[in-house]
Amino acid sequence: MKIKPALILLLVSFFVPHTLSISLAKETKAKEAPKTVVLKKGEILKRSYFFKEADKDITYSLYVPKSYDKKKKAPLIVLLHGLKSNPSQVIRYKGITQEASKRGYIVVAPYGYNGHGWYGSQGKGKVYLGGRKDDPKNLGELSEKDVMNVLGIIRKEFTIDDKRIYLMGHSMGGGGTMHLGHTYPKIWAGLAPLAPALMGSRSVLKKIKHIPIMVVTGEKDRLVRVASVRRWIEKMKEFGNDYIYNEIKGGNHFGTIFNNPKMIAEVYDFFDSARKGEKRKKAKKKESIVK
Repeated sequence: MKIKPALILLLVSFFVPHTLSISLAKETKAKEAPKTVVLKKGEILKRSYFFKEADKDITYSLYVPKSYDKKKKAPLIVLLHGLKSNPSQVIRYKGITQEASKRGYIVVAPYGYNGHGWYGSQGKGKVYLGGRKDDPKNLGELSEKDVMNVLGIIRKEFTIDDKRIYLMGHSMGGGGTMHLGHTYPKIWAGLAPLAPALMGSRSVLKKIKHIPIMVVTGEKDRLVRVASVRRWIEKMKEFGNDYIYNEIKGGNHFGTIFNNPKMIAEVYDFFDSARKGEKRKKAKKKESIVK
């Protein structure tokens, strides 16, 4: 049967707009439908967010214990990785998630923009230790801001105890811990720099006399010399900071930190004792220095 042109035109004029309207309706419905994010508790999660100032997605790692209940406030550790490392590695240090699971801590490990941004401890511009030619001119600023962005995301998504937000980091992350500690002193309930690559003037310790600090390093650390860490400890003693110093006999820069669940448990014990705005019950032994 031969279909007349007029009839073809009529069919097209009816079905095409009708089909298009159904397609658009489905697309609109899909866009408007809220995304359901299933939280996997008890696992290390790799996440990302869009970092507006950097104009790209930045990843971070997150651990939420199985015991987490949104109706109850949970303590939070912000964990900073070392030079050329990443969030996925540092959050897997032995003892980190195990202790978080036992004690009900959420742990988040930001990237700090990239693996060598130093979290702002080398200033707002390009870094001079571990930097690259193609780094952005404001690498230090972006590195610092990334940490604070991720902290903001976690505080918004989860029920966090504002009196129990702690900052911990290894090596470059230890230097970042001290830098962000004195840059945002009203946030942290405790700081734990581990084998820390400390930058800048030790006079900043005066600004954080109210924040308990636990410093851990190895006696035989060849990358961050123990003598440099001891100078910071001497200033803490002089300024009257609330601190604990654990210098591990024969300890090195790497395995002594990432393969030492006993030490990590001691850091958690320290965090357990510290609440923002409350006087910490101080340990009997303030220093452990190898002679």
